[in-house]
Amino acid sequence: MLNNFQSKIQNSPKSYKLAVSGMIIALYVVIMFVTQKFAFLQYQIRIATFMYALTALFPFLIIPMGIANLISNLAMGGLGPFDFIGGALVGMLASYLVYFISKRNWNVWLIALPIIFVPGLIVPIWLSYLLHIPYMVLAPSLVVGQIIPAIVGVIVVMRLKKIFTK
Repeated sequence: MLNNFQSKIQNSPKSYKLAVSGMIIALYVVIMFVTQKFAFLQYQIRIATFMYALTALFPFLIIPMGIANLISNLAMGGLGPFDFIGGALVGMLASYLVYFISKRNWNVWLIALPIIFVPGLIVPIWLSYLLHIPYMVLAPSLVVGQIIPAIVGVIVVMRLKKIFTK
């Protein structure tokens, strides 16, 4: 039944995908805005990144996840072009890897790995340069901060799969 749902989504009109993408981008930005008090601390718990997991069910959201990250970084005072563009690329890469894992029908818990490690290990590359903090200090804190969003993402996907297979 889930494959039936996914084929319906893939064959949906572009206007449907565009509307859903816009709503997801808006929701991502709103969640980032509401949670920004702890999304930019030492342990960057960016709850909104759980939404990368949605590409397991809706692969057309890969690019919108990058756009959402770009907009939230621009709106909430990111650290310049490296952070804006880098964040967008990280969002798309993590989302693509979630989709890849889902497409292979691997265990749903594996989609947590790109949500944890792509932002956790790649973002500190430019943050260490911009903030003058060693990579080995930043990476562990970003990885730890991504654990909660990754778990939330897996749970959301599992719940949505149950809804769509009924």
